[in-house]
Amino acid sequence: MTTGALWHEKYMWWDTRHASVFIPSGGWLEPDEHAENPRTKRRLKNLLDATGLSGQLQWLTPREATVEELCRVHDRDYVDRMKALSDDDGGDAGELTPFAGGGFEIAALAAGGVIAAAEAVRDRVVDNAYAITRPPGHHAERDRGRGFCMVGNVAIAARHLQAAGPGEIGRIAVVDWDVHHGNGTQQAFWDDPRVLTISLHQDGYYPHESGYADERGEGAGHGSNINVPLPPGTGTGGYEYAFDEVVVPALERFRPEFVFVASGFDSSALDPLGRQMLHSEGFRRLTRRMVDVAASTAGGRLLGVHEGGYSAGYVPFCGLAVLEELSGIRTEADDPFLDFLSAMAGQDLAPHQKDVVDGLVPLVADVPAP
Repeated sequence: MTTGALWHEKYMWWDTRHASVFIPSGGWLEPDEHAENPRTKRRLKNLLDATGLSGQLQWLTPREATVEELCRVHDRDYVDRMKALSDDDGGDAGELTPFAGGGFEIAALAAGGVIAAAEAVRDRVVDNAYAITRPPGHHAERDRGRGFCMVGNVAIAARHLQAAGPGEIGRIAVVDWDVHHGNGTQQAFWDDPRVLTISLHQDGYYPHESGYADERGEGAGHGSNINVPLPPGTGTGGYEYAFDEVVVPALERFRPEFVFVASGFDSSALDPLGRQMLHSEGFRRLTRRMVDVAASTAGGRLLGVHEGGYSAGYVPFCGLAVLEELSGIRTEADDPFLDFLSAMAGQDLAPHQKDVVDGLVPLVADVPAP
């Protein structure tokens, strides 16, 4: 098996400016490093290098997405405004998405990188792939950035696959395990029965007004959006149960030709911006389920795209577990946190978590089948 990986140093140059956690500094907020900073993803890349896994992956080359490609998901006025702000001194893309001058070009490079990785998987240059991109994208809406995201990386790449002409991909699935709701991806495909969007996230976290189970899509797209709002404190057992009862059956019914994973590691037990309890072995198990279901429905076409994750110490081990499972290569690196985290109370499926997932099982029957 050949696993592709994508990275560019410029991704680390996306500048979220000074903040206290995620609120811009000023007033009573002493300037500090923004939570969305380069360290988590740079340290993931460093760990891949240190373990030797980097040398066993096929590295892919990103490019900037064109304005036409961005506008398959975003309004032209929004794209033009972001370019103008970027050419000046930066600004805020909408809500909690600060960026410095030159940020538009880096965001376009992230979106274009995901397109390049998707093409490599589609064309069988690699069997599967993982894109370590920055800034993240799943919160970006049609006409505004939200939650550190300027443009919808996964949504833009999915639209590209649908519009690519010969060899185009018709049926696409997106599974999002970031701790926050994938509102931008949901919006992009709200009425499109050709794209199944599934978001597993902490209930009622961000954005506060979205991510509920009754958000199903509309028109021809009704049934093609599934939200799995998990209670705070859900551990590996709860996530695995949700995959086994809802996510995998929905994918098997939909039978996509290509599968994206919006891979946020802020659902880990050590993340400062989440209250869930996944550990690296949990992410490994979820990845194994995705590899297996992609093999049975999509000819193995699977692309992971990095989203959130704000623990500089722990994101690298979660990402390494995912890439090891994608590639089938186990390195000598052990997760030094795993024994501690796996022994924490709450890792097993709890009755109230089971009740939430069981209530979502009927949604699978409404997923559009081929």
